[in-house]
Formats: sequence, C-alpha cells, structure tokens
Amino acid sequence: MPVYTLPELTYDYAALEPHISARIMELHHSKHHAAYVAGANAALEQMEEARAANSFGAINKLEKDLAFHLGGHINHSIFWTNLAPNAAERPSGELSAAIDEFFGSFDAFAAHFSAASLGIQGSGWGILSWDPVGSRLIIQQLFDQQANTAQGTTPLLQLDMWEHAFYLDYQNVKADYVKAFWNIVNWDNVAERFAAARAHSSAILLLS
Repeated sequence: MPVYTLPELTYDYAALEPHISARIMELHHSKHHAAYVAGANAALEQMEEARAANSFGAINKLEKDLAFHLGGHINHSIFWTNLAPNAAERPSGELSAAIDEFFGSFDAFAAHFSAASLGIQGSGWGILSWDPVGSRLIIQQLFDQQANTAQGTTPLLQLDMWEHAFYLDYQNVKADYVKAFWNIVNWDNVAERFAAARAHSSAILLLS
C-alpha cells in the first residue's frame, strides 16, 4: 500500500531567520510534521487490518485519527511552500487584484487574516482559501488540523498557530510571530495555488 512521506524543504532550516529560527524549523519539520505522517500511515495500516479481519469496532477512532494526522500532513505540506526567504512584500497580478476585490485592500486583508489567526482559541491555522461555490477568496479559522472549514474550499495561504510553530522564538507573544510571518510569505506560491484553484473550479462547473 502506498504510504505518505515527509516532503523535503526547498530551503535550509536557517533560511527564514530571523523571522523563524533554524531550531524551530528543524523541530517543526523533522519531528512534528514527521509525527503526522507516521500517524496517518498507522491509521491506514490499522484500517487495512480491520478490513482483513472484518472487525470494525475501532473504526470511529481510526477515522478520527486519519483525519487529524492527514490534516496535519497536508496543512504543513502547504505551509512550507507558502514560506520563502527574501520574499516579496506583497502579491502582484491577478492575486493582488482579487485581494483588493474581495477584501478592499491588501492592508485590510492582512489585518483580517492576522486577527483571524490570533483569534483562534487553542491550536489551529489561519487560512486564505478559494471558495468555488461563491467564486471568491475567503479567510477561515481552522481548529486543530481538520475542524471548522467549509467543505470544498481550497487553501492558498496557511499560517500555523500551534505553539510548536512559534513558542521557542516568540514565547506567548503570538502577535509578534504573526507580524513576522508577513516578511516570509511566498506570494508566487500563493498565486500559483490561486490560479490552479480557479481553474479547478471552472472544470467542476463544466460538469454540472
């Protein structure tokens, strides 16, 4: 059976300093993300064993385990590509125009995204998503790794608000972490995700 694997980063652990330290990046990627990969694979293996034995007493737990760990794997896989050293300050082109259209301005978008991220109760993610139903950009709060986002939305930009993402550098001052995040957003990657999400939406509409 195919298994999930930990993706390699396209930059060194120290590349995002001083905004995110090499120590956090190493722990975050090689320990935390790796644990989600292992957890997702373990859940799949146990589901396979349950099917073989025709014994589904633990299926509810296994489904929850898979959702949580696979959510962690997917979220982090997007997050790493959303970050880049020497990043541009702001998006350009069609992504910039869309942000202006749906949020009024980049500054208004950044304020909304920051507030949503900081307002998460407990652990989770701030996310800029494409909503294919409304054909618009929206901002969402994702609780834990898999709860509270609309079905079918496509994540474009994610900010990890779990303590393991920032505590060694920023301790309990989450606002400084969110402020630093804007210095390392890979807007080229977000723009590519935006273009792909809109194209995918068009393809789905053609099926209706």
